[in-house]
Amino acid sequence: MRAYERAMGELPPATSQRDVPTEFGTVRVYEWSAAGAASPPVLLLPGRSSGVPMWGENLPDLVPHRRVIAVDALGDAGMSVQSKPLRSFTDQAVWVDQVLEALGVGRVHSLGHSFGGATAAVHALHFPERLASLALLEPAFVLAWPPPATFFWAMVASLPTPHSWRDRALAALGGVDVSEVRVRTPISEMITSATAEFRAALPTPKPLGTKELAALTMPAYVAIAERKSVAGGSRAARRARHISGVRVETWPGTTHSLPMQVREPLAERLAAFWRDADHGDGAAP
Repeated sequence: MRAYERAMGELPPATSQRDVPTEFGTVRVYEWSAAGAASPPVLLLPGRSSGVPMWGENLPDLVPHRRVIAVDALGDAGMSVQSKPLRSFTDQAVWVDQVLEALGVGRVHSLGHSFGGATAAVHALHFPERLASLALLEPAFVLAWPPPATFFWAMVASLPTPHSWRDRALAALGGVDVSEVRVRTPISEMITSATAEFRAALPTPKPLGTKELAALTMPAYVAIAERKSVAGGSRAARRARHISGVRVETWPGTTHSLPMQVREPLAERLAAFWRDADHGDGAAP
């Protein structure tokens, strides 16, 4: 919690903070609202062990233009408090929608990275009327199973191993060099602490079938890393085209840490995508 609070201190000050009750526990929600910001708002769903602080590098490019809602995932490290088991991945969709209902939000532009992409996708599948658009950044499990090494390194990161082993595991999961992981920042310290100290018991998502992908008819954008993709690389990019009206982009030189590696151009791409979706022009060119 101390590491989390230090990491949150690196983010732009939130306009509001709430703990929202759901069927599965209480969800920590932060909002950033700018005067004259476009609507619908953006919903941020984080990857594993990272919570809201993972968006620290991206928020400055998002909050001046949109109302942004960010949550700590239930059952994961952060300030959300789980009170009931999540027995299927559909339960993830339920608590997300219950948060939006409690906030009085009609529709959102949903944006998920990694495991958060899997949550965003299953929410879109079960509650399509809630989405103005769906954006998936290196979405784990949605389009393909992650490489086998991903499961191995995730296990290593969660065990009481030496720091050098954990650094290597986190580097492998993020697709970056170990030297980058060893540059200690409040956010990296928080993720290291979360993987070492928090024990999650979450259902493992499965890749969506062709019919399920085709059922996602809202405007959609999928970003895939060129190197060390956990989403599935070129195969994932091909399968993503089963989503109706999708825009698929493979970002050169990126890894699973894509949102942080191409922060500014990604923000520009998303802003244009959301504008098109708002005006009913979300289909792929």
